[in-house]
Amino acid sequence: MVVRVTVLTRTDCGLCSAAEQVVAQVSEGRDVDVTFTDIDTDPELKDRYDWDVPVVLVDGRQVGFHRIDPDRLAHAIDARQAAKA
Repeated sequence: MVVRVTVLTRTDCGLCSAAEQVVAQVSEGRDVDVTFTDIDTDPELKDRYDWDVPVVLVDGRQVGFHRIDPDRLAHAIDARQAAKA
C-alpha cells in the first residue's frame, strides 16, 4: 500500500535541501508517494511551521523536523506500510 510522505519546505533553505535528499534516499525501493510543499505559499502552513522547516509527515503524522533522521523516517514508512497490509 502506498504511504504518503509530505515534505514541508521553503525556498533557499539548506536544511530543506538536505531533508529532500534523505527522503529521496529512504523512499527508494519503498511504495511511497512523496510531495513537496513550500509553506510560504500557504498562510496556514506558514503560521504553523514557520520556524520548524523542513518538516516530514508520513500519512499526515509528523516524524521529523529540521534535521531528518533517515532511520526514523524509514521506520515510520515501514510501520505505516505494515499497518496498511
